[in-house]
Amino acid sequence: MSSRYSTRTQWSTTTNTVLLDKLRQLSADTRIPIARLLDEAIEDLLVKHNVIPKEEKKNP
Repeated sequence: MSSRYSTRTQWSTTTNTVLLDKLRQLSADTRIPIARLLDEAIEDLLVKHNVIPKEEKKNP
C-alpha cells in the first residue's frame, strides 16, 4: 500500500474528551494542524523522558 506521506503514519487512539476539545480549539485558534501539534507534544514527552536528546527535537 503506497502512502502519499512517506514520513507519516496514520494511527488511532482514544483521548480524554476535554483534552481533545481543548486541542481542537488550540488548533483552530492558532491555525496549526492537530497533527503538527501532536508531533510537538510527542517530541516534548520523549525529551522529558530522555528517549531523545533535546538537540534532536525538530518541532519548536
